[in-house]
Amino acid sequence: PLCPRQSQRSVENSSVESPKMAESPNHSSYSTTTTTTTNNQTVPRIPVEIVSEEEMALIEAALAATRSSLSSSSAISSVSSSSTSLFSSLSPTQFQRNARSIHSITLLSKRKLSKCTGNSSARDIEDLGVGSRSPQKRNRVIQSWLHRFRRKRGLSVTDITATEWCEKQMEFILRLGRPETTKAMKAGSSRHAVLEEEIVKRVKVRIETNEDAWALKFMNFIVGANQLLFDGLTRELPLIGFTEGVWLVGVVDEIRMPVTETDRNPTLVDTKTRVQATLPAEPQRRNGRLQLMCYKYMWDNLVADNFPFRQFFDFFSLNPHYILSKEIRENTANSGFTGKSLDDLVRYFRNTCCMLPPADDQLLLRYELQEDHSLLGEDLFAYDYDWLKGQIQCSLEFWLGEREANFTPEEERWKCRFCQFASVCPTNTNPDGTYTKLD
Repeated sequence: PLCPRQSQRSVENSSVESPKMAESPNHSSYSTTTTTTTNNQTVPRIPVEIVSEEEMALIEAALAATRSSLSSSSAISSVSSSSTSLFSSLSPTQFQRNARSIHSITLLSKRKLSKCTGNSSARDIEDLGVGSRSPQKRNRVIQSWLHRFRRKRGLSVTDITATEWCEKQMEFILRLGRPETTKAMKAGSSRHAVLEEEIVKRVKVRIETNEDAWALKFMNFIVGANQLLFDGLTRELPLIGFTEGVWLVGVVDEIRMPVTETDRNPTLVDTKTRVQATLPAEPQRRNGRLQLMCYKYMWDNLVADNFPFRQFFDFFSLNPHYILSKEIRENTANSGFTGKSLDDLVRYFRNTCCMLPPADDQLLLRYELQEDHSLLGEDLFAYDYDWLKGQIQCSLEFWLGEREANFTPEEERWKCRFCQFASVCPTNTNPDGTYTKLD
């Protein structure tokens, strides 16, 4: 629940002293003043409204929904006066949804608006007047999306590619929940499972702790890497990396060793399924390229022994000396190596990485038709480190709360026709909440 406290936004820039500021925070209080000039002219009374934290949250929620100007004090006043009617007009479902998002909207409103403030001020509102605030307020930290939804988990490569596709859609997913899985998505997942089972035997293992879960990931990597070295091919290989101060996890579809003896760098491959017998548009290809480049970046850092294992244990709150479950230990023994603790698995993991060469700079995207799995085409492209770094940094600006979510560019708004949040997105101006289908 939100801690009620009075908001002094409307009186910070005035000399009015209100004797009612200590009244109940659940109700708005008013104070008026009359000033007499040297010509004995009376200035009309100007009401000053002190609103509670809950009312400010409702105001900011309404402003965020309508995309009105944040700098208009008259707009804030008008919304505040009607906050009770707005509150009562919501359906139970809308009320629950808005109640869950009020806190996140309030936090978003307190971030610096880089497009509005420019270089005039680099400090957040929370940093102003530090000396006059109580320790509780002074120590308050505005939580980012990363802290709220990916703490102790790290970001996935899918989180990076999803924000490249549309940051606003990612924000909706975080606030409102992920939409239902479509038939196309289910078909794609099923196809990946079939491809994996062609060369990898899946064994069900019971997980009891987080240490067991990570031990299983490291074991799967070790087994998959050995399969790559001996058979020249492996699939569904888990990866982990550390970039820009953030942990990144992912699973690469396929890794192939080169056929010729002169080349020894493996090729990273990702397979995409298509409902229609056509190749995807450029934004979809770009998104797929970003995914594979993330995998190469993570792979190359692992094989270069750049895995900060102590930071890994600390970030994920893992005990390196934890004795793994009996089932995990039996599976590691059956795989050809013995490991009792998580630290043992990490050492095997690092030793395995040191035996692997960097990935080839040429990456491969494959497109298959879902109906019969026929090959529609392949996209062989070069790894671009500078472009990848820029994309990751841009994504982290969103995840770390350095700015608000960007909308899809105008020229790519066709994506909105396939978005399940289109009806509530501020970019949609149609009265019925639907996007017009283009020819």
